[in-house]
Amino acid sequence: MLLYKNFCEETFDEFGQLTNMEIKCEESFNFAYDVVDYIANVDPDREALVWCDKHGEERIFTFRDLSLLSNQAANVFRSYGIGYGDKVMLVLKRHYQYWYALLGLHKLGAVAIPATHMMTKRDIIYRIQTANIKMIVCTPEENIPQEVAMAALECPQFHQCMVVKGIGPSTKFCEETNVTYYDFDALIQSAATTLERVMTKTTDPMLLYFTSGTTGEPKGVLHDYAYPLGHIITARYWQCVIEGGRHLTLADTGWAKAAWGKIYGQWLCGSAVMAYDYDQFYANDVLKVMEKYKVTSFCAPPTIYRYMVRTKLNLYDLSALQQVTTAGEAMSEDTFQCFHDMTGLTVREGFGQTETTLTLANLKNASIKVGSMGRPTPFYDVDIVDEQEQSVAPMVEGEIIMRPKNGARQVGLFSGYFDAEDQYQYVWRNHVYHTGDLAYRDADGYFWFVSRKDDVIKSSGYRIGPSEVENILSLHPAVLECAVTGVPSEKRGYLVKATIVLSQGFLPEESLKVAIQDFVKKEAAAYKCPRVIEFVDRLPKTTNGKIQRDVIRKMDQKIYS
Repeated sequence: MLLYKNFCEETFDEFGQLTNMEIKCEESFNFAYDVVDYIANVDPDREALVWCDKHGEERIFTFRDLSLLSNQAANVFRSYGIGYGDKVMLVLKRHYQYWYALLGLHKLGAVAIPATHMMTKRDIIYRIQTANIKMIVCTPEENIPQEVAMAALECPQFHQCMVVKGIGPSTKFCEETNVTYYDFDALIQSAATTLERVMTKTTDPMLLYFTSGTTGEPKGVLHDYAYPLGHIITARYWQCVIEGGRHLTLADTGWAKAAWGKIYGQWLCGSAVMAYDYDQFYANDVLKVMEKYKVTSFCAPPTIYRYMVRTKLNLYDLSALQQVTTAGEAMSEDTFQCFHDMTGLTVREGFGQTETTLTLANLKNASIKVGSMGRPTPFYDVDIVDEQEQSVAPMVEGEIIMRPKNGARQVGLFSGYFDAEDQYQYVWRNHVYHTGDLAYRDADGYFWFVSRKDDVIKSSGYRIGPSEVENILSLHPAVLECAVTGVPSEKRGYLVKATIVLSQGFLPEESLKVAIQDFVKKEAAAYKCPRVIEFVDRLPKTTNGKIQRDVIRKMDQKIYS
């Protein structure tokens, strides 16, 4: 059932390559009603979600299952005061409850805020206060309920948390908190399965992702109800999902990559979603899942492929696998070639941001250049420009920007930064969207990533804002001044590095590095912890006193490259 054809018009060249796509939908389009419920009505037993976990448990959901469960979720949310426009944060890792909780919020016209389980009290407080979050639905794992409880002590307006996997009536997460905890699964079981449609508009806010920047706290990226249609190209012409297939994207539901590969485009294009619920990645475990469940398309960061080629791939039956893709960082030629030699499959790279859908890619039927992000997808008018916003010649480095086609905002492009209109206007200055990423374009029109124009660090797929880590480091008594940058890493893309000037009375000892790392881990998500610490006498600065991170990076390139 290629339902996506109902929502777009496509144009192809003589080689079968997609050259244009125009989205068409009603102003009231809502993915939960017009895709999930529609399929549930015409093909109720069609497979939608295949879920398993590291313990061998398994659940298979049809579209009828998810239609009814999302109705029940919507009714549960509504009974606890959640309605149109309200903000609900979902901290659900890879648990299957994520899918019908998200759809239930879509049906109510509420705003879902997917978030990582790596958050600490500090992160939760910021999100509650910034977005006025009315409820959190979370995993009982990773101490998340306890972190919510502690955060609520500083957020008196917040008092509702639902926990999945059965919390039991006697569970207590914090004696002092004003939060009331509810058993989400029990409430779902007793909720009504019918729901009258709530009218929403494609321009209404649907998703809010908090993403790191170089200054200040994370920005809230807003996507509207048309956003799912922006992932038709992602699924159909990059991941190349097949009708009746099973697509596996290795991503936690707290990140925007889940929207790229775990729900919208896949269901629009006729494929079921494969979900593997695990805590720590082991290549052998993932390969066993791919073999057992006959995964037909797969997407993961280059790091995952590096681990996979080091295993004995020939021990696993991956004959069902037809298409493989990657994004987040450049794939090395040796990893690309090894995977191809072992499987016969070509890994196709792509590029996008939390603010966008697939922007650049090696699409279906296109020639591939290893290490290139590919060429612009038909949704976007993409260019590389200099500081004066003039297009640069081939092989000249510049910033990746997007110009609106026909003066209109493209479907899939974010609708704003929550409560930060000044930041939104800045990235949209002069009526073009500035990605902040540097690249060059070769003579054939292929884009090659260089670096962030700003200082955001990409480590193992995570975006880390230096100021977030610097703010935490500055709380340690040993830290007088600090600068956080990224240093190249073969396995992770970049490692977080802290260059620190010590306060008087502290010695630059290895034990102090460990103590500082432990301090950061207690205050922030583990992926933000500096894996490299260097003690220095002074930091490079401009005449105005601004720390020059670019000078530090250039020095580190000589050491760590």
